Amino acid sequence: MEVTAVATQGRFDSWDWVSSYLLLYSDTGRAWKQYRHEDGSFAGNVNSEAVVQNKLSHSVRTRFLRFVPLDWNPSGWMGLRVEAYGCSYKSYVADFDGRSSLLYRFNQKSMSTVKDVVSLRFKSHQAEGVLLHGEGQRGDYMTLELHRGRLDLYLNLGSPSLLVGSLLDDQQWHAVHVERFNKQVNLTVDSHTQHFHAKGEGHSLEVDYEVTGGGLCARGHRRVTRRKTGFGSNKLGGRGVSLRLRGVNPCPWVFPVLQGNVTFSCSPPQLVACTFLSAAGSFLSLPSAPSPAGDFSARLQFRTWNPDGLLLSAWLNPERRGLELRINGSRLQLTLRGARPRVDDGLWHSVSVSASNQQMTLTVDDNWPQLSLIKPRVLSLPGCPTEDCQHLTPDFQGCVRLIVINGHPMDLNRVQQGLLGNYNELQFDTCNIRDRCLPSLCEHGGRCSQTWSSFSCDCWGTGYSGAPCHTSIYESSCEAYRLIGSSSGFYSIDPDGSGPLGPTQVYCNMTEEKVWTVLAHNGTAAVAVQGSSLQRPHVTRFDYGASAEQLRAVVTGSEHCQQEVVYNSRTDRPFSSSADGSPLTWWLDRDGEKRSYWVGLLPGVQQCSCSLKENCVHRNYFCNCDADGDAWYTANDTGVLSYKDHLPVSQIVIGDTNRTGSQAVHRVGPLRCYGDKSLWNTVSFYQEASYLYFPTLQAELASDISFYFKTSAPSGVFLENQGLRDFIRVELAAPSVVTFSFDVGNGPAVLTVNSHLPLNDRQWHYVRAERNVKEASLQVDQLPLRFLQAPADGHLRLRLSSQLFVGGTASQQRGFLGCIRTLTVNGAGFDLEERAKMAPGVTSGCPGYCSGSTSLCHNRGRCIEKSNGYVCDCSQSAYGGTTCNQEVSVSFDMESSVTYTFQEPFSVMQNRRSQASSVSAESSSRAREDAAFSFVTSQRPAMLLTVSTFSQQYIAVILARNGSLQIWYHLQTDGSPDVFSPVLANLADGRLHRIRIHRVGKNLYVQVSHALHFYKSNITAAFYCRS
Repeated sequence: MEVTAVATQGRFDSWDWVSSYLLLYSDTGRAWKQYRHEDGSFAGNVNSEAVVQNKLSHSVRTRFLRFVPLDWNPSGWMGLRVEAYGCSYKSYVADFDGRSSLLYRFNQKSMSTVKDVVSLRFKSHQAEGVLLHGEGQRGDYMTLELHRGRLDLYLNLGSPSLLVGSLLDDQQWHAVHVERFNKQVNLTVDSHTQHFHAKGEGHSLEVDYEVTGGGLCARGHRRVTRRKTGFGSNKLGGRGVSLRLRGVNPCPWVFPVLQGNVTFSCSPPQLVACTFLSAAGSFLSLPSAPSPAGDFSARLQFRTWNPDGLLLSAWLNPERRGLELRINGSRLQLTLRGARPRVDDGLWHSVSVSASNQQMTLTVDDNWPQLSLIKPRVLSLPGCPTEDCQHLTPDFQGCVRLIVINGHPMDLNRVQQGLLGNYNELQFDTCNIRDRCLPSLCEHGGRCSQTWSSFSCDCWGTGYSGAPCHTSIYESSCEAYRLIGSSSGFYSIDPDGSGPLGPTQVYCNMTEEKVWTVLAHNGTAAVAVQGSSLQRPHVTRFDYGASAEQLRAVVTGSEHCQQEVVYNSRTDRPFSSSADGSPLTWWLDRDGEKRSYWVGLLPGVQQCSCSLKENCVHRNYFCNCDADGDAWYTANDTGVLSYKDHLPVSQIVIGDTNRTGSQAVHRVGPLRCYGDKSLWNTVSFYQEASYLYFPTLQAELASDISFYFKTSAPSGVFLENQGLRDFIRVELAAPSVVTFSFDVGNGPAVLTVNSHLPLNDRQWHYVRAERNVKEASLQVDQLPLRFLQAPADGHLRLRLSSQLFVGGTASQQRGFLGCIRTLTVNGAGFDLEERAKMAPGVTSGCPGYCSGSTSLCHNRGRCIEKSNGYVCDCSQSAYGGTTCNQEVSVSFDMESSVTYTFQEPFSVMQNRRSQASSVSAESSSRAREDAAFSFVTSQRPAMLLTVSTFSQQYIAVILARNGSLQIWYHLQTDGSPDVFSPVLANLADGRLHRIRIHRVGKNLYVQVSHALHFYKSNITAAFYCRS
């Protein structure tokens, strides 16, 4: 039946009930699979009479259900009455033995479709095999094939194969649905869907000859599969096979042709596995039956995600020597001879050990290393049940099946009944493995890897950092780069921060009062045009090296943008209209819309700059070039486009240079923008009950919140968003305490940062809070980050339903009094000033000298309010002077240096000590450093910078003997330093060079002048010194 809900009830009139349980399902009653939903276990009863119903988030089609009690009433016993809700389900079944297939052959000559729909259900205990293969008379094909437990779809539409699903060889039914319309293809396996757009030239698919289910025919038709032999030795059942090819009704095929041993009932599974649940206590101990010849052999199959674990151990007689077969670094470790394949890929692997005449042979899939030993007395797998076992490798976590010792199969049912061997923390009749990388929770293209109990993300080369690759390593604008002390040059900016858009490279011009962001394109040189007409116009396309969405984000986030267009011609009427009123020359905006104005902030109609200035050469025309003269006019038509909604120019189309002597020359300058609208978007809250409200925070899996605040109040809520039970809140809990609290269903979690100085000092302070599926963090100013690890197998999704309240709460209590600016959530800036126009008790802007968009203190200098003005605190800046804009430099001779000794306040050290207990458990993604400096030298070798700690850790930046740059990291005192060489050229050339070093976990980013270098290191330690 198809089950949609289950309900439980305690034993009648008793103190017996189950308070939580697991739900397993099976098609045969032998091989079981756990039903997984976000809550993990199902909530049971709190008394014996009430009925508790749990609706399944996705229905299951099954014949058997198993309820596994986890907790029950401590004052009674387990008592359970159950009921299942759903409807009946029937289907046709075909069973294949690996050498058989079901062939449907079409009886019409030709068929071409633009839409195909294929659906089927299957189950298998093998990871390789062809499910469905269709061929056409002209060579078209479509193939569904299992490969390494995942499903491949092949179509000859000019695209690579599509890979979906994982662990599909678990002997459970899986639903497959393929939809194709022209070049758009959707492949769904269970609840996971992949979309792709074919790149070939054709739109139709001619699978009009035959369709084969369960394998490939031996006739040798064209096909593209990973296996040369097609179906191999796999056994698949196709259940509920439904094949529809749109455009063909009724289906023009004859009765199927059976090839080989095809049966129409699915055979029961012969493979029953058990699951080792714990890495610290699971084991299965079995007796080693004597062999008539005195030999020993053991054989089993296993699957796991863990790169380390003890798989098999035995004591050898007569010398009581220990034999251990372990997974070490993803490889089976028994001998160093021969290749050792990875075995932590989640697939089933067979391992066989045999001993005869003091010689042992280990067979792992297709590898045959050897090791000499003596016959064992007792065999334990995995894990070790006795105190005599001393090993550093954790116990095996994974699934094991098909255990054979000395030729005798081990019956796991007898083990479960206590009639054979003993065990601890095992789950029988099921392989309870799961793929934590499907779907991948790594963002921005981060690569997901996993163990049995967790997953991790490799952010190398993505431009993002953090546990799930959520946080951009780049600033959001050129204005932001200026505020941290950067000079003019090429930079990568990420205008939407942690949003879906990636970084793009721009040139930041910081030589003027305004900071200009310049996006060049591929056609900045002048272009001469002749021979164009409206029927065959000349088209110039501009490529800015960024997507349309990135360009839109840059323009939208800027205060002002402009682009210069220069046009000069002779015997040409570029801006005049044709007979039907359409222009002869026009340009396309960023959305591809046709535009015919050539100057100004507001769109006009076919106007040039001379028209607005009233100085055109001929008063009868709005543009100089429309005079249609035969000489080049010195007063050409040059205009500056500044209407942001239309910028940048994507194309220029010229259609009137086909007359004798007609010629045009045009040039389009780069897109230039200045200002960051979000940096100084500021509001003031002057009533405790006042607040701003925004739409519900979209933060199910990950969210980051950052803002600046200034206040004299001792406490107040910065922002809050609530759901039915979940919530998220950032607040000033005390004058020197900021807290970040949330609940995703695992109970309230609170992160706290204590400052050594009061935060209600009427100065600006920075707050950044982030919560994702791996961890949560809180940053306040330059104080150490606080982290909180997410619980394993806990709730992941933050479900919010109310509006987002800023500066207060829905209850209008504990409201914030003060100023908030630059509020950004997931890379999107909030327009606080616009919303303040509609909110009582809130005004735009913030009183004080340090609250304007004009930066009074430069290069990270901190603006401090005074009663009669302001001063700049340059202690956190590498610059000096009254406004922190004077570069602090020093000249060194051969024997000189400058040493800074850092002594942090007690409260900061106390913050750090409170984290010390969790340092060893922190992921490497949390360790990070930032350093930047400029230098000029002609000396080589040279020590440029070194930062060290009392524990003999150090970071050194040097110039080698050839003048090349080297960066030394020595953070693990028991190993050799890691050395990186980002620039091999000689930097001791007497010119100014700027270096920025940014490390996040194992990813190292080094910028030398304008070139950015990426490195992936083996560094895993944290460096506890802030330079």
